[in-house]
Amino acid sequence: MLRVRKSAVGWAVALALTATGLTPASRAAARPQPAPTIDWRPCAEDSSAECGTLSLPVDWNRPRGERFDLSLARRVAKPATREGALVFGPGGPGDSGVDRVVNGSSRFSADLRARFDIVSFDPRGTGDSHPVVCARDLLARQPQLIADQAQFDATLANNALLRADCRARTGALYDHVDTTSAARDLDAVRAALGERQLTFHGSSYGTVLGQRYAELYPDRVRAIVLEAAMDHSLGTRAFLDTQAATAEGAFDEFVAWCDRSTACALHGRDFQAIWAGLHARAERGLLTDPKRPGVVLTPFELSRLTHKEFYDTWRWPGLAEWILRLEGTATTPSVRPLADEAVAPYPFAVFCQDWSLPVRDYREYAGHLRRAARLAPDLRYPPALFALVTCLGTPTPVANPQHRLRVHTDVPLLVAATVHDPASGYGWARNVARQLGRHGALLTYRGWGHGSYSSSPCVQRVVDSYLIDQVVPARSASCPAVEPAV
Repeated sequence: MLRVRKSAVGWAVALALTATGLTPASRAAARPQPAPTIDWRPCAEDSSAECGTLSLPVDWNRPRGERFDLSLARRVAKPATREGALVFGPGGPGDSGVDRVVNGSSRFSADLRARFDIVSFDPRGTGDSHPVVCARDLLARQPQLIADQAQFDATLANNALLRADCRARTGALYDHVDTTSAARDLDAVRAALGERQLTFHGSSYGTVLGQRYAELYPDRVRAIVLEAAMDHSLGTRAFLDTQAATAEGAFDEFVAWCDRSTACALHGRDFQAIWAGLHARAERGLLTDPKRPGVVLTPFELSRLTHKEFYDTWRWPGLAEWILRLEGTATTPSVRPLADEAVAPYPFAVFCQDWSLPVRDYREYAGHLRRAARLAPDLRYPPALFALVTCLGTPTPVANPQHRLRVHTDVPLLVAATVHDPASGYGWARNVARQLGRHGALLTYRGWGHGSYSSSPCVQRVVDSYLIDQVVPARSASCPAVEPAV
């Protein structure tokens, strides 16, 4: 635990505090405190990386209250070329930044790794940073889709039990896993690294963190990249509609690739007819997963697993082969047993403190389902629909509600967007760029996949130039598509 150093307060400061009517406790809080520190040690999994923890307040409004340890990892740049630290904001919610640094720091170019220490962390409430944990049986009761008003009411009741259970098992941190709190953690990380300003690359859900940090600490921003940006200004209907259209667009792009590429196992066949047949079998409970014999695929699960494979174009050949195997799989359904553990991590709790997506009753919910099916006639059930179920009944206002961005940084934030991103739609990125105005710049990758830095050498060059030399690309800058590898 960090210790607050006692120091005298000058007469001028003391008089100022007295004049403002601050209490003795608030006067004590205003005293200078030592900079936070991270005790870096070789990581157990890979000693070439360093791991550490940073003690932080559970509730930033009570900085002297209960604390937790934020888990971090870094890979240090070459001393001769080092210019500072680059902090990576992981996606999810629930992705591990520590794992990214220890096992996947090669996502960044050799030039970036030579100039910057690559640092990341497990955001509060996830991974090894005091994870939210809940009863596995309560989590298992959450339906993928809600069928009627009785199930709607049962989901509301179960979610209330789930929130109480998660809070009891997790402790006070459960109520403070929102991204505003995480942005304050990020500033503490910046200070502990000895950086006057933050250099940051956020991916997917990590872009919500980058946006919030820029709002709270505009003068502490050196450079922020928002790759596959989320638009944290949308209400329930707009959130679902944009997600449905984005998912269906990715489906169409995969079908088009199958039509033109012999690397697709379904090349030359009527993919739409095959897909419709699989959905019909799933609706009847007669579709099983060839990767997990006996496990029945619901229509929602069929869509979710397929959509997930759109994230990287290198997965597309494997997706086509899986669908081909699905077509020929014999139907031998069985009940999938629950895992033995009584509790399970629940990183999605973060989402429900960042988004207010209220639904009054089953009638309104069913309307969302019908509209999603019109916007996504093939996938039918975009994964975003589960957000309504898992967050149903969340008390409002949430800790970090949706709002239009209010960013006033000296250096524009760089929004790196993919036209055919299956999860963070291109429309989201354009809307984020509009909200940023002159405080943002949009870089368009005209290809496919969730993210672009690792798949487009052109995007990598522009992003590196921005992070290293703070060169902001010209308005309407774009990079050509890279055809999926065969």
